[in-house]
Amino acid sequence: MAYEEVFTALADPTRRHILEALREQPLTVGELAKTQPVSRPAVSQHLKVLESAQLVSVKPEGNRRLYSIRREGLDQLQQYLESFWSDILTAYGAEIARHSLN
Repeated sequence: MAYEEVFTALADPTRRHILEALREQPLTVGELAKTQPVSRPAVSQHLKVLESAQLVSVKPEGNRRLYSIRREGLDQLQQYLESFWSDILTAYGAEIARHSLN
């Protein structure tokens, strides 16, 4: 269940902030570190976790490595969360049907 790895990765507020920082454009570790309350090596470690969870990808460009969001990495998480929505709608429909019969 890949969504569990995504939950684990996103449980850390620094990783969430890093992911949010990447929403606008790909960034290097150095650029990300400037916006985070942790060191550059810590940002690198957080990026490894995000990459392992398939939430970010890395693209070498010369002597830099650009990190960007892998939107498809959120697909399994989205499917998992949508399954709850389906359950809620089914329960709601059953409740409406039950009240309609009374």
